[in-house]
Amino acid sequence: MTVYGYTLSSEEHGPADLVRNAIEAEQVGFSFVSASDHYHPWIGGQGHSPFVWSVLGAVASSTSTIDLAVGVTCPIMRMHPAIVAHAAATTSVLSEGRFSLGLGTGEALNEHVTGERWPPAPVRLDMLREAVVIIRRLLRGETVDHHGTHFTVENARLFDAPAEVPPIIVSAFGTRSAKMAGHMGDGLWGTAADAETVEAFAGAGGSGPRYTQVSVCWDDDEARAQRTVQDQWPNGEMPGQLSQDLPTWVHFEQLADLARAGSDPGEVPCGADPEPFIEAAHTAEQAGYDHIYFHQVGADQQGFLKFWQKELEPALA
Repeated sequence: MTVYGYTLSSEEHGPADLVRNAIEAEQVGFSFVSASDHYHPWIGGQGHSPFVWSVLGAVASSTSTIDLAVGVTCPIMRMHPAIVAHAAATTSVLSEGRFSLGLGTGEALNEHVTGERWPPAPVRLDMLREAVVIIRRLLRGETVDHHGTHFTVENARLFDAPAEVPPIIVSAFGTRSAKMAGHMGDGLWGTAADAETVEAFAGAGGSGPRYTQVSVCWDDDEARAQRTVQDQWPNGEMPGQLSQDLPTWVHFEQLADLARAGSDPGEVPCGADPEPFIEAAHTAEQAGYDHIYFHQVGADQQGFLKFWQKELEPALA
């Protein structure tokens, strides 16, 4: 059974708006919300980057039934895994167990801000593997002393640990990280409707929920929706390792025109016809994902939420 969620896009909306959007997402029947964790937006025009853990705490206290997830946070540089565990534990307690912890290797855009060297991908994967072990132990309420290859933890214990360890959903960008997610995660966090990633995850013994995002833009005017996508979300078209390795939003802005020039506006469902939205969701399902969350690009979140309630959810059901 497929579960449908809604993106709290922290790059495009301020903290108060994100909380209001989450409340409305619960009211219109979404099963979960996924909040992105960014120190910077992808491009300056997106305009926002609130601290995700403050937002999630407010959402947890302002909702009662909808599940929460961070999709995803990076516990290897900007935030030490012991601090991520602390934040996750508090969010899980506040939400009374409605929280899932998405973890990944991050992007230089967000993680370089502490001045540390940005490691190559294999090193980041090894750091994530070690971080997951630390986080899981702390969430179980253990007192942790750890002197590893990448991290040190001394006499750490979470006195407000959750009653149950929240699911740790590991992000994968390619088959190597998908296999690691299968070995040590409670689920998979994908970056696209990629069947190969799901197969690698399952082949490594992975089970549990499989998340992916579908970016869309609802608008009564399809052409206006397409312009919104190209203006506000050009980073969706940037290939390969660029999204992981570029260090500032200015670099993304420099590439935005190239991305727009080479993009196909039809790749992102736009307009008011539910059929392209349904097709995009079914494509993700066919690739093996069972937790699909819609990212409405642009300012008109309320229009999309009404569209979901009146047209899209009944059609998908």
